[in-house]
Amino acid sequence: MSDLSIDGTVFEGLRKTFTSVADRMDAARRALRNADGSVVGAGKLVEEVHDFADDWGHGVKQLGKHTQGAVKVIDRIDREFTKLDQELAKALASPGKKKER
Repeated sequence: MSDLSIDGTVFEGLRKTFTSVADRMDAARRALRNADGSVVGAGKLVEEVHDFADDWGHGVKQLGKHTQGAVKVIDRIDREFTKLDQELAKALASPGKKKER
């Protein structure tokens, strides 16, 4: 007899965690985009602050995209596992099944 089991909350927890990361990355990217480099004074330093914000903003955007991709993969795994679990339950419940002793 087959025993295939996974706690369904695992997928929900992973999805929640990765969605939270994606949301936080987006918030950080927006904050960096709106950075006011003029508060540091000197023109060259203002330019450096803006360059830094642009570079980090791009990196944070990429991290956010990857975490959103992870959420999609988690959802797909959840769907496929549920489908497999239902197929297995159906196969085990079919009248042609041999009983184990």
